[in-house]
Amino acid sequence: MIFRKLFSMGNETIAPFLIAGLGNPGQEYRNNRHNVGFMVLDQLAIRLGVKFSRLESKALTCKTDYEGRRIILTKPHTFMNLSGGAIRALVHYYKAPLDQILIAYDDVDLPLGTLRLKPAGGSAGQKGMASIIEKLGTQDFPRLRVGIGRPPGRMDAAAYVLQDFTNAEKKVLDPTLDTAVDAILTFITEGLDAAMNRHNGAT
Repeated sequence: MIFRKLFSMGNETIAPFLIAGLGNPGQEYRNNRHNVGFMVLDQLAIRLGVKFSRLESKALTCKTDYEGRRIILTKPHTFMNLSGGAIRALVHYYKAPLDQILIAYDDVDLPLGTLRLKPAGGSAGQKGMASIIEKLGTQDFPRLRVGIGRPPGRMDAAAYVLQDFTNAEKKVLDPTLDTAVDAILTFITEGLDAAMNRHNGAT
């Protein structure tokens, strides 16, 4: 299924890119490992010179143009496991094509400092992605997995992802966020294959 809402650009119309980051809203979660998707979108907004100033469909959004492409940035303003409702509403409203959607989120199965873009796939237990797949009725849309590493010892993964990044981890995270933004912009301007070839792997 393809959703399309065309934006006017002079005499042309183009379908928008919808770029989303997953996390939990609220100051207490701001620096959690589980919020790395929000962090990527915040860094992307800084790079593009925009701010999240609008709340629509239970999501913070902002809009801009980049190299002739219309971009909608969004952070669902629900808890992680309810992310799908906001994403589905925005996809339908803006009629973004599935191949022009990109979801950035944390992945405990990838080492910290590793990025992995994929064109489709399951949720691998990530509840935000599981919610999006359920609400969209498909898993055939691009995603950007941002490694946060495995919990130490026998620590429960659910507790680990809700802890803040340590100072040592932040030294690895900061350049990773910059590379994640590069990967998203490559995806928008050159396509997913170029972004995967250039940015998949350790940063």
